Amino acid sequence: MKNAEELRDELAQTFAQLKAGAIKPSEAAELANLAGKMIASAKVQVEYFALRKESPRIKFLEAAE
Repeated sequence: MKNAEELRDELAQTFAQLKAGAIKPSEAAELANLAGKMIASAKVQVEYFALRKESPRIKFLEAAE
């Protein structure tokens, strides 16, 4: 996944697979954990640039083209 929108779609698919019994709860938990780390990393980037009063493009936060 290249951006937050794709991450959200992937998490929705994971949830559907979990509900259908296609994946184990532990697998879904690991994917959710990794997604949380990706989001936290992007948040740190945003906060860093805000402190520096910069507004660079963060590709992960942009919508797919």
